[in-house]
Amino acid sequence: MMVVLGLLLFTVILFVSEVVRIDFAAILVMVLLGLLSQVPGLGTLADVSRLFDGLASNAVVSIIAVMIIGAGLDKTGMMNSVAALILRRGGKSEARVVPIVSGTVGVISSFMQNVGAAALFLPVVSRISVRTEIPLGRLLMPMGFCAILGGTMTMVGSSPLILLNDLILNANRALPEDQRMETFGLFSVTPIGLALVASGILYFMLLGRWILPGRAAEGDATSGRSVKEYLKTIYGLKTDIFEITIPAGSSCEGKTFDDLMKHYHVYIIGSAYQGKTWFAPVIQTEITTPCRLALLGREKNIREMVEEQGFELHPDLDVFAEMCAPTRSGIAEMVIPPGSSVIGKCAHELVFRKTYGASLLAIHRGEETMSLVATAEHAPTQVGEVPFLAGDTLVIHCTWDALTRLTRDRNFVVVTSEFPREELRPTKVGWALFFFAIALGLILLTDLRLSLCLLTGAAGMVLTGVIDIDEAYESISWSTVFLLASLIPLGQAVQSTGTAAWIAQEIIRLLDGWPLWSLQAGLAILATIFTLIMSNVGATVLLVPLAVSIAIAAGGNPALFALTVAISTSNSFLIPTHQVNALIMGPAGYRVIDFIKSGGIMTVLFLVVSLTMLNVVF
Repeated sequence: MMVVLGLLLFTVILFVSEVVRIDFAAILVMVLLGLLSQVPGLGTLADVSRLFDGLASNAVVSIIAVMIIGAGLDKTGMMNSVAALILRRGGKSEARVVPIVSGTVGVISSFMQNVGAAALFLPVVSRISVRTEIPLGRLLMPMGFCAILGGTMTMVGSSPLILLNDLILNANRALPEDQRMETFGLFSVTPIGLALVASGILYFMLLGRWILPGRAAEGDATSGRSVKEYLKTIYGLKTDIFEITIPAGSSCEGKTFDDLMKHYHVYIIGSAYQGKTWFAPVIQTEITTPCRLALLGREKNIREMVEEQGFELHPDLDVFAEMCAPTRSGIAEMVIPPGSSVIGKCAHELVFRKTYGASLLAIHRGEETMSLVATAEHAPTQVGEVPFLAGDTLVIHCTWDALTRLTRDRNFVVVTSEFPREELRPTKVGWALFFFAIALGLILLTDLRLSLCLLTGAAGMVLTGVIDIDEAYESISWSTVFLLASLIPLGQAVQSTGTAAWIAQEIIRLLDGWPLWSLQAGLAILATIFTLIMSNVGATVLLVPLAVSIAIAAGGNPALFALTVAISTSNSFLIPTHQVNALIMGPAGYRVIDFIKSGGIMTVLFLVVSLTMLNVVF
């Protein structure tokens, strides 16, 4: 027991100090556990033959499967659509996006494992972060915390609540008939869960600006610079993307896109008419009203055009939000090599947009940058009429699919190397939804292990080509897998050596004779501590019988005390040992101190709200 307590302290020190990466810290503790069990007298510390069983545990395999399912849904473009829907409701405001995302995930996690709900929404939140330019770290923690809180909304939302009725039935066998407890219905805990989710959302809305980290994850591709920042920093072009509507009967009807571009020094990078959209439309296209255009240019020039022509300027991208999202398109650079067939020709002559699917924004030649948009050093240039020379750097706006094709064109050397090369498969959306529904149906309607249910859905997506096996491997966050798998043996050691039971008995002995409400609060705090150092299932199995005994001895409601334990084992916000916290830690670039800072207050809030609601409802 002393060795286990020492290892627990060592683990906490490694996690808080972060002298080594947190996933490696967990692996190191697992290795130490195995080596120490070989020391004479410590043979019962851990069963070395089962030390690595965590890698095959139900929880870890479930996480792997749900990551693959999430990647499969993402490959079909579904997550883009979900992100677009949320953005239409929430706009680009953090104060509106956070409650919409968090509330949605909270409801979903009430019917499926919270880590599954969080994993499915991870790509959605990543895309929202890209489009709104809100750092991922400010979105993932509210989403993750509400996924955990949502598990308290129904009796199938978390493993402890699923187990609770079985534990109550087992406890009833040892009780007189007049003291036996009734089991809980599916929605018995819904008022408590709703209050917890609401308190979590309010917590981040009111205090988010101070407690959430504002930095972007190091090396996070989804937190790259916007088109506006890129062009301003590299080329001094003060531009941004705007969306306008040209109303029916406008005087510019019949003119070409090229006419507008030359007159107002803007780029038309997208057009929409009668429900159809075009990226990089041919500039000789005649304007037919009513239509919408996506423009790239200086705000001053855009507003001048809107006022003179009677167009409508939209506050945010709407029709073109998906098309112009950094996950779909962006700025790229390519150089014209000697011997290229385009040398001596201009963009108009090549019908550049139609041929290459890209809008030419600027030509960088020596120390000069030629562009339709004026800079402090250079007047606007009709860049589409400038003949290309060997060594010219072309600045283009294009989809990443078009850029991938350009990398295979010998007339250009694409300089931009870091861009998403993902291939969406919208034709596979039916199969993706079918196997997602099968996985969900198996979870809700059968007694099969969660991991098998989810792997059925994942395997089906691979089999039908929604995602190939290499993409499935790439979608798995292996740092998350090893973090969780390596902590499982430590949790088992805490339980098997009697350390957990000893801690519980000592704390209960200290609370002997205290008022009933303080005993309940003590159990809630004890369950919170235990769920941080061992599995929430293990904590529930250990503490529910103890809670029933204490309630009967003190004259309290044993069912209420048992439910207090099962609810409190979801209070896992302080350190990233919970599956959801481990899942979001890497993508958002969180440190342990971020969880201590944000999770500390959330832990106290959870205790106050849950204990209050438990006693109000029951």
